[in-house]
Amino acid sequence: MKYPHVTTEDVTYLKETIGESHVTTGESNLDLHAKDESYHEPHRPDVVVWPQKTEDVVTVVKLANERVYAVTAWCAGTSLEGNPIPLKGGIVMDFNEMNRIIEIREKDLQVDVEVGVQYKELNSRLRHHGLFFPPDPGAGASIGGMIGNNASGVRTVAYGATRDCVLGMEVVMADGEVISLGSRAIKSSSGYDLLRLMIGSEGTLGIVTRATLRLRGLPPEYLTVVATFPTVHDACQAVSDVIRYGLNPAALELMDEAVVREINQDQKMSLKEQPMLFLEFHNVNKTALENQFGMVEPLLREYRAIGIERGFGADERTRLWEVRHGALESIKRNHPGQSVLLVDTCVPISCYAEMVDRAKDAVLREGATGFFWGHAGDGNLHLGLMYNPSAPSDRDKVQRVNSIVVQHSIAAGGTCTGEHGVGIGKLSFMEAEHGKALDYMRRLKRVLDPKGILNPGKILPE
Repeated sequence: MKYPHVTTEDVTYLKETIGESHVTTGESNLDLHAKDESYHEPHRPDVVVWPQKTEDVVTVVKLANERVYAVTAWCAGTSLEGNPIPLKGGIVMDFNEMNRIIEIREKDLQVDVEVGVQYKELNSRLRHHGLFFPPDPGAGASIGGMIGNNASGVRTVAYGATRDCVLGMEVVMADGEVISLGSRAIKSSSGYDLLRLMIGSEGTLGIVTRATLRLRGLPPEYLTVVATFPTVHDACQAVSDVIRYGLNPAALELMDEAVVREINQDQKMSLKEQPMLFLEFHNVNKTALENQFGMVEPLLREYRAIGIERGFGADERTRLWEVRHGALESIKRNHPGQSVLLVDTCVPISCYAEMVDRAKDAVLREGATGFFWGHAGDGNLHLGLMYNPSAPSDRDKVQRVNSIVVQHSIAAGGTCTGEHGVGIGKLSFMEAEHGKALDYMRRLKRVLDPKGILNPGKILPE
C-alpha cells in the first residue's frame, strides 16, 4: 500500500497545535529517525514530532487517520531489527520528551511512567527506594521501546520479560481514542488480555503513552560466578541442569571464546579466552549464597568447567556485567568498516546446545565470521555475523547463516526472535512459525487499525 506524503499545510497545523519547536522537517532530524541500530536500510519520514503529552499524540494520530499517513512511534532508537524505521515515510513521533517518572508507590512495588523514560535512569531513581525494574536489555533502551518489542535481557530467567512486568498502560488507538488497559492489581481474570496483546506489538495496534510497571525489591546480596569450559558445547550442556535442579540463577549468560577475545582486545582486559558462562545469584545473605555456590560448583565441574571464579557484592557484579553488556560494542569497535547482522533466536533450553552447534556449523560452512553469546538460561542465542556492507556476496552469506539458524530454532519448537522483535528482519519467518495463526493476527490488525496507519510494514508480511 502506498501512503501519501505529509503536506506542508499539515506540518503547519502540527506546529501550530503542538508547538513550533516540537515539530520539524529538518534534514538532519529526518536522517536521525530513518535508521535504528540494526543493519537494515534507512527510510526517512516526512516529519518528526516530539509529543509533550498524550493529547499531542491524539492530535497526530487523528490527523494521520484522517489523511491515511503512516505514523511510527520512536523512543531511544536502539532496536536491532528495524522496528521503528518508518518504511512508509509519514510521521515519526519521538517520545524522548515524554520522560516523566510520574509516581513511585514503593509499598505497592509499582511505578507510573511516561514511555520516554530510559530504564537505566528509572532504576537509578528506584534504587533509593530499595526497588528495581527487572528487564535489562543492556542498551540505552526506553520503556516505550521495551514495551513495543517485549524486551527482556540478562535477568529474564528469574524475573521474566517486559510483558511480565507491566500492570497497566494508557494507549492511543488508531482512531485517536485513548483507552486504559490493565489495573494496579497484580493479577486479574477480567476480560480479554488486551494489555499483553499490546506488549510486543511494535506500535502496530496502538501507541502506548504511559505505563504502570511492576517492581521488585533490590536483593540484599549478590553472587557472581564465572565458569570457563573447554568447548561451547560443554558450556551449553551445563545450562539445562543449572535450571532444572532448582539452583535459581538470576542470570545465566554465555560467551564464546571469540567474544572474550574481542572484549580483551577492546577493553584491555585479561579474561581467559575460553567459552564461559556468567551466572548471578540473588539471596538474603552470604550464607545462603555460599550454599547455592556449593551446589552449582560441582554441577559445572560435571560439564568439564576448567575454572570457576566467584565474587560477592555489587562492585564485583557491576564490573563483570559491564564486560558482558559491552560485548557487541567491543566487536563493532574492533571491526571498523564492517557491519553486523545480529541473529536473535530462542529455543527450549534442552535444545540450546544443539542450536549453538548447528549455528557454528553454518558459520563454518559459509566461511563467515561469527561471535556467539546469549541469555543461555532462557534459551536465547545471539550470533553476531560480520560482513562488508559494500559487498553483496558478504551480505548474502550472513543472510544464509541467519536463515539456517532461525529455521532450525523454529523446527526445534522455538521462535524466530527471542527479544528483539519482528521488525523488518524477521518478517520472512512469520509464516513458518505461526502458520494459520498469522491470518488471525491480520484480522486483529484490520479491526484495531483498519486503515493500516500504525507502523506499517512490521510484524505482518505483506
